Amino acid sequence: MSNPTRLLVVDDEPDLRTLYELTLLREGYEIDSAGSVAEALALLQAAQYSAVITDMRLPDGSGLELLRWMEQAGRPEKAIVITAFGSAENAVEALKAGAFDYLTKPVDLRQFRLVVGSALGRQPTARLPEPAPVTEAAGPPAATAVRLVGESRAMRAVRVLIEKVARSMAPVLVQGESGTGKELVARAIHDHGARPDGRFVAVNCGAIPENLLEAEFFGYRKGAFTGANEDREGFFQAADGGTLFLDEIGDLPLAMQSKLLRVIQERSVRPVGATAETPINVRILSATHKDLATEVAAGRFRQDLFYRLNVIQIRVPPLRERLEDLGLISTRVLARIAQDAGVSPAPRLTAAALQTLSRYAFPGNVRELENLLHRALALAGGELIDADDLGLPDALLDEGRSESQFAALETPVAAAPLAEAVSLPEELPSDLARYLDEVERAILLRALELHRFNRTAAAASLGLSLRQIRYRMARLAISAGDS
Repeated sequence: MSNPTRLLVVDDEPDLRTLYELTLLREGYEIDSAGSVAEALALLQAAQYSAVITDMRLPDGSGLELLRWMEQAGRPEKAIVITAFGSAENAVEALKAGAFDYLTKPVDLRQFRLVVGSALGRQPTARLPEPAPVTEAAGPPAATAVRLVGESRAMRAVRVLIEKVARSMAPVLVQGESGTGKELVARAIHDHGARPDGRFVAVNCGAIPENLLEAEFFGYRKGAFTGANEDREGFFQAADGGTLFLDEIGDLPLAMQSKLLRVIQERSVRPVGATAETPINVRILSATHKDLATEVAAGRFRQDLFYRLNVIQIRVPPLRERLEDLGLISTRVLARIAQDAGVSPAPRLTAAALQTLSRYAFPGNVRELENLLHRALALAGGELIDADDLGLPDALLDEGRSESQFAALETPVAAAPLAEAVSLPEELPSDLARYLDEVERAILLRALELHRFNRTAAAASLGLSLRQIRYRMARLAISAGDS
């Protein structure tokens, strides 16, 4: 039988392996160790463990091989990968391969204990109350999942992704237009993750004055500046042991991006006015309505920070792409509004009202729908909300689209012309991001070969600038020798 606190440590350096073993033994765990991929696989085939801690570089292979084997075998162990200092690409690759978290060498033993404890569900020490304008999750974990309403294919895909990414500590970038529910997605990831009892701290990066960013994020010490009359915790300290959600991350100025990158890499913060850094154990989730890849190409967002945040991306579809969910969303929103207003029973939409809503493009997405239903409930004054109560002028409806086009959104027929135009594969890819990267890589290589790897000419043929093609080549690891 497996021991619930038995860990496997894999490292080919005896001194480091002994150091990890002694550190974990003092924490009360039972330890097995291996010095190679082969030894580790033999131990994994003979027993189960609570967690596997492996170095990236091993004499007969890579720690990623262990992760892939564990994934294919459906093993329940949490995996923690140790990478060389500064090897961001390896860390990202490990998280994408299913690692719960990663550490960089030289390993800080205090951080080492925190990460292992987090993987095993040990709760960190409680922190002081967080400063405003932080918001915390309220209600049971199911509350956020319930609010992610919709049975469209797009929303089902989002929920599947949430279930997958919640199991690890991998950073997640939630992409979507304003009003689509990006914070709800982030809260659902937290609620279904390894630390649902930890704090969920949500920060709107665009709402904080630039001169206050460092103090708000990292805290400050008494006397650090005029008005600092007492020590104060920052957002990172408030979220210690939980999740920090950085909303509208694309609005952060470059100077603050650099400081944020260091905190993510070092996993420690230095409050303003302090001389020492404080370790933090925080999962980072971020969101933006901007295309961060374009922002990177334009020099407005740091490429290295983009790589750190964009380990896994979840795109939240706009409401116009899932109009078949309008009925479900409206019913749920009206029930919540009615409950808050003390109205019973909750009003219902007539067929004419729902048809009118389906003809509107909703540039403000679900948030705009909520506001519209708030107003309609106030104007209706009865149990039914009709089209006239919505207050949508005819000039705003359809926006040049016929009702047959709206109907096509709900049928598979609409996908046929698109599939023929772009030669979509017969079977849908299981990993869309990886599939799109492979397609982009093939196109770039073809253009480069046609122009004898003249990047300027190849970029021009694709409508890109030299800077943009350089960025894409670096992201996809394309070199002059590829063919």
